[in-house]
Amino acid sequence: MQGWLNDTWVPNWRSFQYFALYRLLLGSLALLALLFPGDWNLRLNILPSPLTFMLVGLYLLSTAGGLLLARLWQQHFNFQLSFQVVVDILVLAALMFIAGGVSSGLGLILLISLAAASLVGQGRLVLLYAALAAMAVLASQVLGVILSSFDQSSLVQAGFISAGYFATAILARLLGQRVMVNEDLARRRGIALNNQIRINQRVVERMQDGVLIVTRDGEIVRHNPMAVRLLGLPASGGNLAAHAPTLGAALAHWLAGSSNDNVLLSGAGNAELGARFESTASSDGEVLVFIEDVGRIKEQAKQLKLAALGRLTASIAHEIRNPLSAISHASELLREERRGDLYERLLRIIGDNTARLDRIVSDVLELGRQKQAQVETIALREFLGNFAIDLLGNENLPASTIALEVPAGLAICFDRSHLHQVLWNLVGNALRHSTRGVAAVRVEAVSVAAQGWVELHVIDDGPGVPAELRDQVFEPFFTTHTLGTGLGLFIARELCVANGGALTLKADAASGHFIVSGRSDSCPLPVVSGARAAS
Repeated sequence: MQGWLNDTWVPNWRSFQYFALYRLLLGSLALLALLFPGDWNLRLNILPSPLTFMLVGLYLLSTAGGLLLARLWQQHFNFQLSFQVVVDILVLAALMFIAGGVSSGLGLILLISLAAASLVGQGRLVLLYAALAAMAVLASQVLGVILSSFDQSSLVQAGFISAGYFATAILARLLGQRVMVNEDLARRRGIALNNQIRINQRVVERMQDGVLIVTRDGEIVRHNPMAVRLLGLPASGGNLAAHAPTLGAALAHWLAGSSNDNVLLSGAGNAELGARFESTASSDGEVLVFIEDVGRIKEQAKQLKLAALGRLTASIAHEIRNPLSAISHASELLREERRGDLYERLLRIIGDNTARLDRIVSDVLELGRQKQAQVETIALREFLGNFAIDLLGNENLPASTIALEVPAGLAICFDRSHLHQVLWNLVGNALRHSTRGVAAVRVEAVSVAAQGWVELHVIDDGPGVPAELRDQVFEPFFTTHTLGTGLGLFIARELCVANGGALTLKADAASGHFIVSGRSDSCPLPVVSGARAAS
């Protein structure tokens, strides 16, 4: 009992308002009974009189005021509840005295008021309400025996009713306590569940993989933003087969019993994707579809490989370059002896391969150096004109070899040295594979005004890149040139990415056709470049 009395208690204003509304209805029924008396009034000995009208009127006023106060001024809960209960006890005890005591049955109405008050009241106050009700009923009955010739045996009945008041109050309070504990537990679990849902939703939204919840009929129930981006789905969902036919067919095949729960497909922008299916334990049998960006995974693997290679090269660069320097110096000394053509050819082979090894070491070392792109707005007509003069002078070619098509006023956001290095690599490769005749290499600048981008097209009149090599041209150390390092195109693409742009090979081009893309409307924030090589 002591723990029950000291339990944590929170005022419940909504339940108290329902209790006040019940009392208002009870008072209204009592008033109607006085205004329209009948046989049951005679049996209860409650006849219309100034005293009964006064009691019922005061009761109605107190209940109406209590209901209004409980709705508008939700403070001092215990005081408001105690006042209302005391009014019930006094009015019902007075009506019991008028109606002939406990034999009228009005004492049972007080049980309802005590039960309702005990459900929302505090432990010690509940016992106080029961004690006040018991004293009021016993006092009314004793006065009735003394003043109104009530049956003396009715005192025993009054005692039983008083004991019932205590039992009702205690049981109702225990029930209310359990209800409040369960309500608080449900509230806390609801808060925890809501927090967990929010966390899960944020995790799913921020995942690097796409997630779909699909019915067995192929209808998309839910998806995260990454799934929309990878597959090009509409925000409203829809049918999987309609928006991703390859994935829809693979899902149907998997549902039919295929053991293959992984499939490769092309997504938005021809991105290479991988899909994985997993069943759920839901009653509707929905399927989870995980979409992975295979291209991103390959890129990460490549970056890891390059990072490991950079660390290895940095550790052995000194050991490699010292012997290279010694070999190069010795070949220069031997060249001074002039012993014949064969001797000269062998020395030339030594010199060329020594220079090639030195270039490879330099380029690989530069891959690991994190340098920041200093992005600026570059006027393309002036920049490309000066660039063509430098490159043609270096190659000893006439000015007509490179044709420039650059609209006036066109600009690109790029690091000046990076753009020079990218074009030096691209145009140099184009010259190497071209006929070196008039306009053998064309550099065209095109504005994509609707998107705020500008594109530089480097086109040669050579045979182009074979179809079987298109997927490998940007791989590090891939080259078809005997003296190449295989890092030029890879470094050029990395520099474009570092400047917020891109370098691509045009699909199905009859000749070599590379495209450098960059912003033209606003310069992006510079990012750290993972590749910076000497030209």
